[in-house]
Formats: sequence, C-alpha cells, structure tokens
Amino acid sequence: MQAIILAGGYGTRLSPLTYTIAKPMLPLLNEPMIKYLIKSLPKGTEIIVAANYKKEQLEDFFEKEGINAFVNTEPKPLGTAGAVKNAEKYIDGTFLVLNGDIISSINMRNFIKYHKQKNAKVTISLWPVKNVEEYGVVDIDSNGKITRFVEKPARHEAPSNLINAGAYCLEPDILDYIEKDKFTSMEAEIFPKVIEDGHPFFGFTFNGFWIDVGRLSSYIEANKILLKRKRKKYVSGENCTIKGTIKQSSIGNNCFIDEGSSIISSIIYDNVTVGKNVLIENSVIADNVVVESCSTIKNSIVGEGEIIREGAKIDDEKVWNKPIPSGYPRRQIGNVVRSKA
Repeated sequence: MQAIILAGGYGTRLSPLTYTIAKPMLPLLNEPMIKYLIKSLPKGTEIIVAANYKKEQLEDFFEKEGINAFVNTEPKPLGTAGAVKNAEKYIDGTFLVLNGDIISSINMRNFIKYHKQKNAKVTISLWPVKNVEEYGVVDIDSNGKITRFVEKPARHEAPSNLINAGAYCLEPDILDYIEKDKFTSMEAEIFPKVIEDGHPFFGFTFNGFWIDVGRLSSYIEANKILLKRKRKKYVSGENCTIKGTIKQSSIGNNCFIDEGSSIISSIIYDNVTVGKNVLIENSVIADNVVVESCSTIKNSIVGEGEIIREGAKIDDEKVWNKPIPSGYPRRQIGNVVRSKA
C-alpha cells in the first residue's frame, strides 16, 4: 500500500519559522512533525511525500533516519487532488492520502480495515466539533455513508457535527476524476463528484485528539497534547542546562535557561540561550536565538538567529529582522510579520 503525504505548502501562518524550515520539519517534542504521521502508518507502507519547498530538508531527514520515503516534487502548486494525480505512477492499489499538517490519534490499521469492510470507493476520517458553523460538515447515514458536504451551516441546520479530518483511503480509479497538471481540490471538486456519481463514500469517526497545525495556537496545543500523552511536564534535548522553571513545554538541544526564568506552554528549538528572569509563554523560539535577561515574550514567534534585548516586552508578534527569503510568498496568510528590535 502507498501513502501520499501532502506537504507542499509554505506554512505562511507559521512564519518566520517557515522562512528557514519546511513546515513538515517543524518540531513537536523535538521530533519533526512529519515523523508522527509516518509512525502512524502500517509497517511496509510505501511513503510518497508531495512537496517542493525546502524538499532537501525532508530528503536529508529520511536518509538520516533510514525512512523508506521519497519526495515527489510538484512542478507547480497542484492542490490536494492535483498532488495525488502527480503521484499516479506510484499507486498500484488501495492507497492513503494524508494532510501533512494534521496530528491525530487515528488508528490507520482500523481505518483501512473499515474502508475494506464497507467495500468503499472513498473513506474519509471524521472528527466531531462543537462549532459546526466554522467548518464544512458531512451529512452521514446510520451506516456511515456520506451523502453530501454542507459548508459552514447554521448550528440548528447542521446535519451532523462531523468534519473532514484530513486522512483518506481511496481506490485507484478515483484518479480518473482528476485532471493532470491542473490545480484541483480533492475536498471541493473531486469528493462531491464521487458522491454525485453514486459511488460508496464512507466516513470513519475516531476518538482521542485531532489538531490542524496551521497557526501558533494549534502548534503549541499539539505539543502540549503530545506531552500529556507521554505523561511529562516537559521534555528537553541533549546538552541542556536548565536553571529556571519549565511547564508544558519542549526544549531543544544545547539550550541554556538561566535562573529565575519561566518557560510556559512554549516550544524552544536548538541552541537557544535564555538569560535571567525571563518569561516566555505561549510562544515559539527558533534555533540560535538569544533572549537577554528580564525580557517577556508572550503569544509570539521569534525567528531563527534573533536577539531579544534585555528588558524587551513582546506580545502577539512575529520577530524577524532579516530580509524575507527569496521565493517565499510575500503575501502572508494571517498576521503580517512585524519586526521588534
């Protein structure tokens, strides 16, 4: 069986982290995010990663870890369906498609088993939400068959509280629905056609956790959930000196946290130095950052190699004082990057 991991985006909402790191390589508990997806797959699965931006980081990681995966380069942005069509030559039977920025507790073996038991053409993972009016939800019968998608319904009109959770099990003839070399959405264009044509289209609901790691808050929440599952208050990498207090956070390799400092609900990358009496809360600090004494950083992202001067107060900001890398989209999704001296 093949699994296609969709990892072609720039991750602009998590800039400036993604100026220097491919989004699938952003760490969770000091492991690249994509590793959690790969570990969830049944042994022997052939892994195809649809990507382009900073693909060499992915290739280097796979080689270093001895992971049997390869990057299938997209010549241009192709959307979720176009990226799958671009990998058609590698598919030889039932296959998986996984959104590369979703971390969840789905049991892939049970998911595949359910798909086969239902003799489905398409099976998608489903997750229950409270705020149905913010999502597209499914209309699903008692047997698990999906009959339509309803985009952002009023709460009292929603046919269910179940949303597409970003994992798909598909039969290869679904590829016939996708035009080659054309930007196409699997969710908006292909799935409705499959349902309209009367093919068996099922939903698989699971329990546990599900997070779309698309912005700062969800990135930090994913880190905290994984900590809780490991029953740890924090994790730290190799060669760290920690004199301060760490809560619900991860600390990378070669980090120094001085006396009186508190790291709360945050993600600290490698080679970070934190001075005395610093507070870092709900924030991400990238590689090689220096945070000088008596500074406060809240709800913020500090990009690679930045220096936060003594006594700085940073709240709800993205700190990046260098030129935006060539080729990175200038148009940001979400908050624009603001510099902080």
